Amino acid sequence: MGKVIAIANQKGGVGKTTTAINLAASLAVLEKKVLIIDADPQANTTSGLNFSPEDDQKRTLYEVLIGKIGISDALIQTEIANLHMIPSHINLVGAEIEMLEDEERESALKKAIAPIRGEYDFIIIDCSPSLGLITVNSLTAADSVMIPVQPEFFALEGLGKLLQTIRLVQNGVNPSLDIEGFVVTMFDGRTKVHTQVVNELREHFKDMVFKTIIQRNIRLSEAPSHGKPIILYDVICNGTVNYLNLAKEVLEKNNHNESK
Repeated sequence: MGKVIAIANQKGGVGKTTTAINLAASLAVLEKKVLIIDADPQANTTSGLNFSPEDDQKRTLYEVLIGKIGISDALIQTEIANLHMIPSHINLVGAEIEMLEDEERESALKKAIAPIRGEYDFIIIDCSPSLGLITVNSLTAADSVMIPVQPEFFALEGLGKLLQTIRLVQNGVNPSLDIEGFVVTMFDGRTKVHTQVVNELREHFKDMVFKTIIQRNIRLSEAPSHGKPIILYDVICNGTVNYLNLAKEVLEKNNHNESK
């Protein structure tokens, strides 16, 4: 049974989509079978993996959630052999309205994933930078949530709302939801405030903060415009090394939990 990890933070610009794409790609390169689901109407994960949402508007997450097609019909093979994707489209904005009358609206994504979950080692969900119904669906479908955090003090302040939403989901539709961990992104070791924020994060959340830190890297910001994960764009840059290390840490953590 594949593990479902939602990548979530309601604050934009913290490296959420970059983390979703590159964690998924790194896990796939490490010979795990991975599905990445773009649950953000902005569809940045979709375009970041070299697929235009306009290419096939009838086979996206929107159609899956409203029941027009099964999830298998929306699967796309990416450039990496072990990595499949469910694309998004701006139409996904309308799904929240169309799902309002559904009594089990928070569980639509979980039910959609169920038939194919066993085919993957990991399912990564890139959540929208909001705390609306689609994000709640993602958290309901997930086993755990990974939270990218930019090392700025305002980013720390924004964690409260997200953690509150996670608690609401845990107390309601998904009691088994865990926090996979906090991953520091866009880190610049030359900036004193970045080091201070990382120290505060580790002090407060202890082992819930991943050891791997994603350094600020120009190649990481260039890769999406070429429709490639960093490992295909520049195999030797810091961004590739960082995300491979994060993927290894995720695998190590999950292997440890399974052996308990």
